[in-house]
Amino acid sequence: MYHVDPDARIGNNVKIGNFTNIYDDVEIGDNCEISGNVTIFPGARIGNGVKIFPGAVISGIPQDLKFRGEKTVAIIGDGTTLRECVTVNRGTASKGKTVVGENCLIMAYNHVAHDCVIGNRVIMSNACQLAGEVIVDDCAVIGGGSLIHQFCHLGRNIMLQGGALVNKDIPPYVKAAREPISFVGLNTIGLHRNGFSAEDIQIISEIYRVLYLSDLNVTNAVKLIRETLPETKYREEIIGFVENSNRGIIRSAI
Repeated sequence: MYHVDPDARIGNNVKIGNFTNIYDDVEIGDNCEISGNVTIFPGARIGNGVKIFPGAVISGIPQDLKFRGEKTVAIIGDGTTLRECVTVNRGTASKGKTVVGENCLIMAYNHVAHDCVIGNRVIMSNACQLAGEVIVDDCAVIGGGSLIHQFCHLGRNIMLQGGALVNKDIPPYVKAAREPISFVGLNTIGLHRNGFSAEDIQIISEIYRVLYLSDLNVTNAVKLIRETLPETKYREEIIGFVENSNRGIIRSAI
C-alpha cells in the first residue's frame, strides 16, 4: 500500500512500491519505477524513465539555517537512477532549485544538498556527500565516500579518487587523487570512452602540461597558454574554468 496526494501529477506507466509517500506539488514523468519506502516531498520534478530505489528521499527541505520555507524545487532528469537511501534536497532562495541531470547514476547513500547542479551522465559511487551549491559538470565520475565542500565546481569528464576531500575546484578532463586532493594526470581512459579523439586528447594534454608542469603560478601559466598554444574550444574552456574559479583550482601532485 502506498500514498499519493491527489494534487500530485503522475505520468503514464509509473510503478510505485509499498509504503511510498508522494506529497502534493510533485510531478513525475512517464515510465518511472519508484520502489517501496521512498518519500517524495513537495517541489519534486521527476522526469521520464527515472528509477528510484528504497529509502530514497527526494525534495526534502534544505539543511540550511537560512531557509525560510520559500517555494523551491528539486529536479531529476530523464533516465536517471537514484539508488538506496539517496537524498536530494530542494533549493533555497539562493538558486531556487537543486538539479540532477539526465542519465545519471547516483549510487546508494549519496547526499545532494540544496542548490547543487549535477550535469548529465554523472556517476557518483556510494556514500558521496555534496554540500550546498556544488556544481558537477557532465560525465564526471566521483569515487565512493568523497566529500565535496560547498561551492566547489567539478569539471566535466573528471575522475575523482574514492574517499577524496575536495575543497578546491577540479578543472575538466583530469584525474584528481591523493591528500590533499591534487592533479595527477588526464582522465585518458574516460576521454577515450566518451569519444574523444587522440588529437583532442593531445590538445588537452598540452594545455595541462603548461598549467601544471611548467613551474609557473596559475596566472602566468594561463598567460603562457594563450601566447603559445593555438586557440581551440578546449583551450578556451579550460582557461575559462580556471579564470572563473571562485575557490581556486587543485594543485599538481606531479
